[in-house]
Amino acid sequence: MTGLARVRALPQLLQFGLVGAAAAATHLACVLVLVAGAGMAPLVANVLAFAVAFVVSYQGHARLTFGAAQARGWPSLWRFLAVASTSFAVNELLYWLALDWLHWHYFWSQAGILLLVAAGTFLSSKFWAFRPRLPG
Repeated sequence: MTGLARVRALPQLLQFGLVGAAAAATHLACVLVLVAGAGMAPLVANVLAFAVAFVVSYQGHARLTFGAAQARGWPSLWRFLAVASTSFAVNELLYWLALDWLHWHYFWSQAGILLLVAAGTFLSSKFWAFRPRLPG
């Protein structure tokens, strides 16, 4: 059994976690590079990091986590963009609060916030963005 086949055999929630972890790692790496490496403001870096991580997240969820639903293409892409954008808006608001009000470290704040919004993203993705296509 190949590595991909093993991942496909895992429960859906674990698949979601793996894809989410890959997207979160991408997001955090981008934030780190843009803030520490390029001197960008953390809130601005977070927007660019979201755009990069979105590609990882959509492709992983469309092909792996929710692949059995065969919900690919423009409709699911737009619905998932709505889910991800809403999650990101919550992320950005909480990130701003953590940075400006609580004065927490930018990296650890973002790591915690990404975990916090994951549950809503899973439910919205499963039951709306990647819902199975209806026959006919």
